[in-house]
Amino acid sequence: MTDRQKITLTGAQETLLATLYGKALDTRARRPILGDQEAVRVMRRIDYDFRRTGMTATTAAGVALRARQLDDWIVEFMTARPESTVLHLACGLDTRPHRLARPATVRWVDVDYPEVVALRERLLPVPEGDYRQIGASVTGEEWLEQVPADRPVVAVFEGLSMYLREEEGRRLIQRITGRFPGGQLLFDVYGSMGIRMQKLVPAVRNSGSTLHWGVDDPRVIEGWHEGLVCLDALRSVDMPGLELLPAVGRAQMWVLARIPGLRDVGRILRYRF
Repeated sequence: MTDRQKITLTGAQETLLATLYGKALDTRARRPILGDQEAVRVMRRIDYDFRRTGMTATTAAGVALRARQLDDWIVEFMTARPESTVLHLACGLDTRPHRLARPATVRWVDVDYPEVVALRERLLPVPEGDYRQIGASVTGEEWLEQVPADRPVVAVFEGLSMYLREEEGRRLIQRITGRFPGGQLLFDVYGSMGIRMQKLVPAVRNSGSTLHWGVDDPRVIEGWHEGLVCLDALRSVDMPGLELLPAVGRAQMWVLARIPGLRDVGRILRYRF
């Protein structure tokens, strides 16, 4: 049996364990949404009290639904552009490059802090094909130069935007759209109400993290780069697959969908540039 890895991550980095645990919990559901067995294997190799995440069957299903929607959009992009780059930002311990089949011609780049990349190297097998990892803060200025700008790109960042300040999010989006010839941006956001309610999220509260940036009008981001167009702005309460949530989760979503302000507490966005 491989020795379990002791985790010393804190703050926003610690919350990646909640995302991992949510995807692992999903595999226990009667009707799994992702069925991410690699996430289960990684979780079992980690020495950490996952009760700190506060993850429940309902919130785990929500994490899995979000991931599945992003997965579907990535696959759609790769299928249409088999010679492209997938830029996976703040990847944490996500097993996305393992669970998605991709054309051999697709370049995949995972980016996260050096200590997170080192943890990935210890816990995860190296995916097949053209794959590389970059250890850097995604808000840094240098790392993007390591990614060739010769292809269309789909940049996905899951569970990141809310930890950035708006000016950091704007700068990141402008750097990506300014470097590549075209592509898509896929990411989730909180609305301002979600930011105000952040201490109700156990993973945020227990890790001592702070959320900063809320997006109430996705069209505002279109003005950050010429030709940037919002293709989709899916509310969390309107996600495909909500019928797969446990009964309590379905009831919660039904209520939230009918309360102004709360219905916009979270979205998944897709932009073309």
